[in-house]
Amino acid sequence: MAITFQHVHLKSRDVEATVEYYMKNYGATRKAEMVGRGWQLDLHGTQLNITGIITEQNHEQHYGIEHMAVVTDDYPATLAKLRENGVAVLEELIGDKGNRVAFVAAMDGAQMEIIEKI
Repeated sequence: MAITFQHVHLKSRDVEATVEYYMKNYGATRKAEMVGRGWQLDLHGTQLNITGIITEQNHEQHYGIEHMAVVTDDYPATLAKLRENGVAVLEELIGDKGNRVAFVAAMDGAQMEIIEKI
């Protein structure tokens, strides 16, 4: 089972101001628009997803750095391992590309997003 880092997700009350902050102060560049949600930025090789609260997601969401995301080539085995280790699965969804996505609890109120590689 291979897992690779994908992104850090920042949820903001003012998406455009947050995008401009990372571009102006740290040299981030716009990578792709997430239509109706926000932007993906490239921060020197790290993808930042910047959105507001996403109404289609039902798990508890927070402003600020909310979660980190990883991609797995074996979604069922990855979730099975997490469950075996006592990790709480907060929500499972179908992603924009039809792949499976899970939000799981991490330490100190943080979350991890597990994305099925397609």
